Amino acid sequence: MADKNDIVVDQGKWEWSEMWKKEDWWAIWIGFFILIAAMFIYFPHSGKMSDIITQAQKEYGEQAGRTSAIKTIAWYRLSDAKKKAEARKIPAGKWLANVTHKTHSWSNNPLDAFFMSKEKADAKAAKAMAAYEKKKAAEAQALAAAEAAEARAEAAGFKDETLNAAATQAIDNWRDAKLAAGNAKKKTQVSAYNQIGELILLGVFFCFLFGIPMVIMGTPFKKFAIGFIFVYGITVLAWFFSYQTTMKHYGIGYAAWAIFLGMLISNTVGTPKWAEPAIQTEYYIKTGLVLLGAKILFEKIITIGTAGIFVAWVVTPTVWLTTYWFGQKIINMPSKRLNAVICSDMSVCGVSAAIAAASACRAKKEELTLAVGLSLVFTAIMMIAMPAVIKATFPVDKQMILGGAWMGGTIDASGAVAAAGAFLGEKALYVAATIKMIQNVLIGVIAFFVALYFTTRVEVAETGAKVGLNEIWFRFPKFVIGFIVASITFSLIYSGFNDSLDGLGRAMIDKGAIKGGSDLFRKWFFTLSFVSIGLATNFRELKEHFKGGKPFILYVTGQSLNLVLTLLMAYLMFYVVFPELTATI
Repeated sequence: MADKNDIVVDQGKWEWSEMWKKEDWWAIWIGFFILIAAMFIYFPHSGKMSDIITQAQKEYGEQAGRTSAIKTIAWYRLSDAKKKAEARKIPAGKWLANVTHKTHSWSNNPLDAFFMSKEKADAKAAKAMAAYEKKKAAEAQALAAAEAAEARAEAAGFKDETLNAAATQAIDNWRDAKLAAGNAKKKTQVSAYNQIGELILLGVFFCFLFGIPMVIMGTPFKKFAIGFIFVYGITVLAWFFSYQTTMKHYGIGYAAWAIFLGMLISNTVGTPKWAEPAIQTEYYIKTGLVLLGAKILFEKIITIGTAGIFVAWVVTPTVWLTTYWFGQKIINMPSKRLNAVICSDMSVCGVSAAIAAASACRAKKEELTLAVGLSLVFTAIMMIAMPAVIKATFPVDKQMILGGAWMGGTIDASGAVAAAGAFLGEKALYVAATIKMIQNVLIGVIAFFVALYFTTRVEVAETGAKVGLNEIWFRFPKFVIGFIVASITFSLIYSGFNDSLDGLGRAMIDKGAIKGGSDLFRKWFFTLSFVSIGLATNFRELKEHFKGGKPFILYVTGQSLNLVLTLLMAYLMFYVVFPELTATI
């Protein structure tokens, strides 16, 4: 029997039955099921969200619109009041968030991750309240300074550029203080919980959600269910360790723990044979990527504009092509597939892009694991180092936008991008997250061109066989279709809501069907995939790929190029070519 990684050029005629017999298609169907369910839950409540936005406009609209020279305090208050419209805050949304909750944060007592009594919750809230009061006082002080600076600018009719700049800086300082106070306030909102029952219920749901399609694809449900209990248990453990406060502080997240725990088992006692039916790396993450597609909203991309598109869509393919050439021609990478996966991992968005590229070029599982491992290590380092470097070396007036764009275009994981952006401030968080979202669009594009290149060039050279359009279609990762359809559909719905009332799209889609629906499941699916990667990986299989340190050299070289080009492009786009856009962010 041929190994699944062997090259097969002639796959025969495509059949419609593949749409219910292949994991790519089931990833689409499961993803669509979750997205449609989220729409049914939240969309009937659009009227209530409209009322909140309309009331905010009545209260702050007139004051917010008195000048376009700067974003005033009233402008931000209007924005904050409109942001209170979040569809996910309806009772059904709160229940869904609770039942899909990962383990809770804990410091010294591991039981806090799963259970907390009312007495302990009240004591924890009281302790957090003291810290919140300090942050609140700092916010009030920053607000007073902002009001004074804005008053001076207004007295000059907002025509004095020096006074306008001083007011803008003071208002930005207030916004950062408000963000810090808001984060402190969240820590005071501690309630008693017992997450064990919800975790069991969620595991049962996931077992059926993925298990029923596995039956249709030919795997007995009992075999899948037994293995899934094992995989899901490790997934919960990965979240448990990642939510420990020290781990969270240093950015050692769920992905690193999931792969580490899986590898620890596979390289010590060995992965049990009975667990193998549930070790489905691509099945889980492809489903998560379909859900990610709904998060790629084109109207939000437009808010950053052409500057952000240049940073994400020009630098990324340039880095990919240059690094791939470097790997093949300069350091002579032993595997073109490993080279392609590392380039995708490093230049696009980390693990998600790596798995998409690995599927497209049929990389071996150990090649994928190696690329993912490199990504996780450098992501953790960059998430901590880049904000510190920006704070120490960038001019104050460029830290937020230039620093945010730099991090958004270079740090691999979306979660790490958001965390790094938050270190700098609210504006940096917004810019970094939006740039990363624009870059994520390229997951499908990269997967398509990798599939096209390897089927028409690499494998033709390796086998001497001709490749037709049917083989290219067969190799193309079908989940990308779901990714694109979800993105286009939700972008259109988002625009439709906003056409009805400005801000309604955010309330119903971003803070409704996505944050209150797809996002609740997506990271669970990613973690199941990372656990599967670890369980399917043996260090002995990886050893040959580390010879000469070539993968490490490739990643470091590519990421170094990425850092330089992204910073240069971000500066040119935001401060030279489109300075008027930068002034409005």
